Amino acid sequence: MHNDDLDLRASLLSVFLCVLFGANSVAIKISLAGMGPFTTAGIRFSLAAVLIFLWAVGTKRPTGFPRRQLGPLLIISLIFAGQLSLFYLGLSRSNASRGTLLANLQPFFTLLLAHFFIPGDPITLRKFIGILLGFSGVAFVFLDKQTGGAGDLRIGDLIILAATFLWALNAVYIKRVIHRFEPYQIVMYQMIFAVPVFLICAFVWDRPMMLHPDTKVIGALLYQSVVTAAFGFLAWTYLLQRYGTVALHSFVFIMPIAGVVLGGMVLNEPITGKILLALGFIVSGIFIIHFKTKKRIIPITFYKG
Repeated sequence: MHNDDLDLRASLLSVFLCVLFGANSVAIKISLAGMGPFTTAGIRFSLAAVLIFLWAVGTKRPTGFPRRQLGPLLIISLIFAGQLSLFYLGLSRSNASRGTLLANLQPFFTLLLAHFFIPGDPITLRKFIGILLGFSGVAFVFLDKQTGGAGDLRIGDLIILAATFLWALNAVYIKRVIHRFEPYQIVMYQMIFAVPVFLICAFVWDRPMMLHPDTKVIGALLYQSVVTAAFGFLAWTYLLQRYGTVALHSFVFIMPIAGVVLGGMVLNEPITGKILLALGFIVSGIFIIHFKTKKRIIPITFYKG
C-alpha cells in the first residue's frame, strides 16, 4: 500500500526517526572514546543482525535467499564492511558534526553514479542544482579551521568522504544487481557477512580493542545497534512500504540538522559560521533533489550512520 499523504502520527514518527538517524554520529563518537573503531562496528552490527533476524523469524518472514544471489550478496557485504570501517575510522579522527555533514553527501554521490549505471535515471537540471549545492557545502566543511581543520581532523574528513562514496556505490549496486529481496534481508545479510571482517580488523588494528567501556560508552553502542540499526531501520522500512519513498524523503533534510545541533549540545563541538554555511548548502541540496513530484527516486538506506 502506498499513500503519499502522511497522517500526523506518521509525520511525527518520520521526524523522530530522522532525528535518531542524525544523532547516530554523536553516539558513534561517544562509543569511540571507550572502544576501537572496528570493535565498535563489529559489536554494533552483531547485535543489530541478531535483532533483525529475531524480528524476521518472530513475524514469520523469509530469511533465506537463492544460491545464485550469494555472489552479489558477498560483494555488497564487502563494500558495506569497507564503507563502515572507513566511516568509524574517519569519525575517530574527526568530529560528529563534520561527519554528519559529509555522510549526508550520500544522495548526491548516488545521483551521480545512477546517471551512469542505472538506465532511465539521468541527472536533470534540478538534480544538478542539488548536487552543486551539496558539494558546495563540503567546501565549507574543509575551509572551516576553527574546529581544528588541520592534521588528523582533515584526514578524518577525507576518510569519511571515501566512506560516503562507498555507501552510494553500494546503493547503486544493490539497485542494479540484487533482485527479489526484501530490504530487511539485504541489510541483515550485509551485517552478517561484514561482522567477521570488522572483528578481524579489530583484532589486528584496534590496540586495545577495549579502552574503558563505561556506561556511557555501552549506552551509545546500544543506541547504534538497537535504536538506529534495528528499530530505526525496521520503522523506516514500514513507513516506506506504507506511504512511499517521496513522502518520506520530504523529511531527510532533518538528519544533518539534528547531527550538527546534537554534536554541539552533547559533545560541545563548536558550530562555526562555516559549519552553518555547509549545513545550509547541504540541506538545501537535499531538499531540492527530494522535494519533487511522485516520481521514482533512488531510496536512501540508513544502516550506516
